Amino acid sequence: MAQSNSSFPVKLYIYDLSRGMARQLSPVMLGRQLDGIWHTGVVVHGKEFFFGGAGIDNCPPSGTMLGDPDSVVDLGSTEVNEDLFKVYLDSLAESTYSGDRYNVFEHNCNTFSNDVAQFLTGRKIPSYITDLPSEILSTPFGQALRPLLDSMAINPGGNNITGQR
Repeated sequence: MAQSNSSFPVKLYIYDLSRGMARQLSPVMLGRQLDGIWHTGVVVHGKEFFFGGAGIDNCPPSGTMLGDPDSVVDLGSTEVNEDLFKVYLDSLAESTYSGDRYNVFEHNCNTFSNDVAQFLTGRKIPSYITDLPSEILSTPFGQALRPLLDSMAINPGGNNITGQR
């Protein structure tokens, strides 16, 4: 078990799911510029943790099919050791972040990353990430796409912490 007085770095890995297409197409499709369609994961204790349609997953940093992140934000450090963090994640997986609760606009990887970042460091993730769903839904095209996107569950791959696949 890790010592309670140890400090562990916490990073936010940010991926553009559109691979640059949002930047090119959003002005025409949405009438406003979006720099990306963001997926995030929190890296702590040597693993990247994220939420998708399969629930809470983890992998080595940059170990999803998304490859290396487009950017990394240093969220600071935490004194939460790996054992306590696992207990926290298990409780989330059984309640708030079970796979059946995934919703691309309202309860997604970024919501998870924001909650985990606040638990670990007291800091939120950048608002340009958490505000993206409301930005998209505030447009007529976003409203038209909502029924289709509500039925989607994004799962970049990893090791589901509950052992389910």
